[in-house]
Amino acid sequence: MTTTSLPLPAPTVIVPTKGWFKLNIRELWQYRDLCWTLAGRDVRLRYRQTALGVAWVVLQPLMAAGIFTLVFGVIAGLESPGVPYFVFAYAGMMGWTAFSTTLNKTSTCIVQNAPLIAKVFFPRAILPFSVLGSTLLDFVIALVMMVVLMAVYGVEPSWALLTLPIWIALIMALAVGLGLSASALMVSYRDVQYIVPVLMQFLMYASPVAYSVSEVPEKWKIVFLGNPLSGLLEGMRWALFSGQGEAVFSLSPGLVTYTVLFSLGMALTGLVSFQRMERKFADVI
Repeated sequence: MTTTSLPLPAPTVIVPTKGWFKLNIRELWQYRDLCWTLAGRDVRLRYRQTALGVAWVVLQPLMAAGIFTLVFGVIAGLESPGVPYFVFAYAGMMGWTAFSTTLNKTSTCIVQNAPLIAKVFFPRAILPFSVLGSTLLDFVIALVMMVVLMAVYGVEPSWALLTLPIWIALIMALAVGLGLSASALMVSYRDVQYIVPVLMQFLMYASPVAYSVSEVPEKWKIVFLGNPLSGLLEGMRWALFSGQGEAVFSLSPGLVTYTVLFSLGMALTGLVSFQRMERKFADVI
């Protein structure tokens, strides 16, 4: 009796990357199913055993916008440039939530998946990139509520709305770049997981989330504009509200250029630092 042996699959040889920067796009594409699976798992885990489920995506920025309207709009008497303060604050929270959620998830994704990294080989960059799926889904849901608010308050959009995907892409690029660096450092230095939330609290109030850059005193304005989130949030509001005749935002060509270069540069820096440190993840984690 003869038996026919099936051909064995070609072995996969894992070799360390060489050079200053080498991101294997083909390898990431081969593991795209894993990326989608992890993104779906992230969405399911976030809203598991919650009574309101995905409604929290809308309720959180709505409640924050209400508090900001009371504190900054009513008590402090700050003005919003040409749009109702509640809509103005909600737009800021929508951009900030996309940034902070992406950064927080990206910075902890390596440590949280330590058993998977120690036992299974796959491109480690899949983990931080899988975070983008749930963040973009949350942003789209929050954007639907923004459309409703604009209709209720009579805020008319303009052609600038077409640039909104560019601004959210830059926000994601900045958040992912910072998150990649933080996640790689967190493998060796667990203190990073406690430092990031504290820094995020300071960054929130140092960014024009609940106020406009035009409300900042002139002598401090250059400091606030050095924060790349200032340009990103102002740009996102410009895309949403520039159709209003009285809407004025601090969006000069120089600020746009600085914001774009800084966001893309931080994304590249995060990728480089992540790649250079990922070789020791399985040994250290």
